Amino acid sequence: MEYISTRGSAPALDFEGVTLAGLASDGGLYLPREWPRLSNADIRELRGLSYHQLAARIMRPFIGTSLSDDELEEMCADVYGDFGHAAVTPLVQLNETHWLLELFHGPTLAFKDVALQMLGRLFETFLARRDQKMMIVGATSGDTGSAAINAVAGRDNVEIVMLHPKGRVSDVQRRQMTTVRSANVFNLAIDGSFDDAQAHVKRMFRDDDVTSILKLGAVNSINWARLLAQVVYYFYSALQLGAPDRKIAYSVPTGNFGDVFAGYVAAQMGLPIERLIVATNVNDILHRALSDGDYSAAGVTATITPSMDIQVSSNFERLLFDCGERDGTALGDQMREFEKSKAMQLTNAQREGASSLFVSMRADQDETSRALAWAYGAAGQVIDPHTGVGLHASIAASEADLIARDVPIVTLATAHPAKFRDAVERAVGVRPSLPARVGDLFGREEHFAEVSGDYEATRDFVLENATR
Repeated sequence: MEYISTRGSAPALDFEGVTLAGLASDGGLYLPREWPRLSNADIRELRGLSYHQLAARIMRPFIGTSLSDDELEEMCADVYGDFGHAAVTPLVQLNETHWLLELFHGPTLAFKDVALQMLGRLFETFLARRDQKMMIVGATSGDTGSAAINAVAGRDNVEIVMLHPKGRVSDVQRRQMTTVRSANVFNLAIDGSFDDAQAHVKRMFRDDDVTSILKLGAVNSINWARLLAQVVYYFYSALQLGAPDRKIAYSVPTGNFGDVFAGYVAAQMGLPIERLIVATNVNDILHRALSDGDYSAAGVTATITPSMDIQVSSNFERLLFDCGERDGTALGDQMREFEKSKAMQLTNAQREGASSLFVSMRADQDETSRALAWAYGAAGQVIDPHTGVGLHASIAASEADLIARDVPIVTLATAHPAKFRDAVERAVGVRPSLPARVGDLFGREEHFAEVSGDYEATRDFVLENATR
């Protein structure tokens, strides 16, 4: 399997290469040169597999010779054998139409664990093979940071600096990052938004003063290997609901477009997905882009769904490339112009390609809270606000007849409700408790540094703290 950049000029790499590279050298994101396809008969043969067995089967064609069958199967068994639910990502039925796919049974109670536990193992394996050291630099709007830190803390040959926007993540999200005591973990609170933090990370990968000294790695969903691991739970849930002999729709609360793009990958592989509903909060650049072609960033509004308080959705570039005739040169020009002006219009080909599978919905905070109340009152389910955005979109799409009535709609439940206790309590009158496996989170001492919103402050911190 060979991978190419969305911007057309970076060298093609194999799976090991793209895992360690993260961002392409031309500023683009890596995608497979072509999508592997499964027939309906192939998909039927996947029925009855355990989660880790299915993960190995789905990921196999993307990995090529970078891992042997035995190495991949052993890695999947180890990674997914330590989740808080035997099914890893269990389905919960709300009513005859709506389902929840619980993705929060990993060590940090968020969907990011499903991918980042695997990515941590891949880093360790590939770095040991090359006898290399890596400095991971990442940005988080809440959940990526704790999941990435948990995945690599104490591992050989790898260090991690994680940026989070000061005061814009929940107390549980922050503490899950800042209470980890490991010599290879560094936390930075920056004075700015997630978009500012993400821009610093991308700029660092293009900064010769950094890359000439350090080998940088990425854990955000710009890293293809992380996104690949998320494809698995679309197959896992769809198989339980009758695929490939029945179509399934998914509603995905999203900010950076990675989780929903994983659903797009599943569809390209042959999974019969009726629709992917892109669910945004009031930071609705993706909704505007998919509705009327306007991909223009505005100011970031702080909400009760901080992981979605994003205006620049990195993975959207992958969709634009795949729907825009895979013209890397043209997309490179388009994205560079967007990076300057923070505004662009999608081409007709990009809009038409996206509309064949995607619809979008926007939820404000009142609508999000009402979705939490509906889940609790109608089905006895306490859900987090991000999941509430997805559930609002799921119900709204169903009521607008955007989804056929005989098609089940699965909302991705992306975080445990206890990560957002205050918002949940205001909506449903119940204050969710942290699971026992999290331990004494609020009894641990926090450790993090604060820096200004200037790129130079972040760069200098990384260079000063990295092990050469």
